[in-house]
Amino acid sequence: MLKIGLTGGIASGKSVVASRLQELGAILVDADLIAREVVEPGTPGLARVVDAFGQGILDVQGRLDRPKLGSIVFHDPAKRGVLNGIIHPLVREAAAAVVSGAAPGDIVVQDIPLLVETGQGSNFHLVVVVDAPDDVRIQRMVEFRGMSADDALARMASQATRAERNAAADIVLDNSGSRHELLAAVDTLWESRLVPFAENLSRGNRASHEEGPVMSASKGEWRVQAERLAERIRVAVPHDILAVDHIGSTSVPGLAAKDVIDLQLSVSDLGQADRMAPLLATAGFPVVPQAIQDTPKPSHPDPVQWQKRFHANADPGRPVNLHVRVAGSPGWRYALLFRDWLRAEPSAVALYQAHKQELAVAHAADHGTGDYADAKEPWFTEVAWPLMNAWAERTGWMPPSYMSSAEGKRGQ
Repeated sequence: MLKIGLTGGIASGKSVVASRLQELGAILVDADLIAREVVEPGTPGLARVVDAFGQGILDVQGRLDRPKLGSIVFHDPAKRGVLNGIIHPLVREAAAAVVSGAAPGDIVVQDIPLLVETGQGSNFHLVVVVDAPDDVRIQRMVEFRGMSADDALARMASQATRAERNAAADIVLDNSGSRHELLAAVDTLWESRLVPFAENLSRGNRASHEEGPVMSASKGEWRVQAERLAERIRVAVPHDILAVDHIGSTSVPGLAAKDVIDLQLSVSDLGQADRMAPLLATAGFPVVPQAIQDTPKPSHPDPVQWQKRFHANADPGRPVNLHVRVAGSPGWRYALLFRDWLRAEPSAVALYQAHKQELAVAHAADHGTGDYADAKEPWFTEVAWPLMNAWAERTGWMPPSYMSSAEGKRGQ
């Protein structure tokens, strides 16, 4: 199943988006609704809240007086932490029960107001943030919810900032305009990205990208996206990964590149890589069985030493190449050295960029980037290889320290 984490600041319009996604066919897990259910009269959750805050937070019917409790916790971070420590585990447990009943091809949307604050983003295939400017949200709370401006500001201060939420988002839905514009954006997201992503997941397919190589100017967001993707992979395979590194052109600041994130997943051996393949597929990165080795370089001509496993993203909205290599192997070392050489040497960036742009022009009409990638291979061996090795010897470059631990495991 495709798991979507939906969040947004108070009065951002998140509930409108959640309702629309449910209308379109998503299974909606509403954390706010569950949070109410776990503190209904007679529940252990309500008993724990009363123990923590006293009988004064109940109304005359013995139900939780939410405005009264809110006036306590939204002005006191310590008390808010106590309340969250009671409610959040109960909500997660109930939400997990709903999710477990979903079918493989379903799209499950978990509406979680404090998704960013509670660090849950890595549990989802995508995080969708509904965004609106702070002044717009304050105006909505005052006009439509009857809050004072001070209360509105207090509620906003208890949540992540707008910048923090947007930094955690794979998708930001702008709700500074009309309701019609927001719903149209949700419909487009559903048809163009969520449905194809869910279909690819259920079939174990990578997303199809038929356009030729298009160079983009270097983007600072590539680093942030790579970190977010790497953390999802670590959560999906928590025990067998030595490291996940951002490699390739998008890892080099200032280098124009195709808008494709390359990641290198380091493992102790290829048997381990094969065992984790189903977990990576479930996380959104199905294996591409035809890609099983890199091109050998002169120092290690044996093709067996350049074997790897290759996975790609099932998400049509974010191309990702995931290279699974044995730590200490020639291909693993090459990827890290090539990245670090480019980061350190502006002349190397200029040389590589000129070569890429020349090939991109030559292959602009291609359907796909396979021929473009093949055309670059001789340059990696004949031009980059001697230059980067000379740089490594001159500077004393060494690969990451986890290499030695991996080699030790392989020698046991």
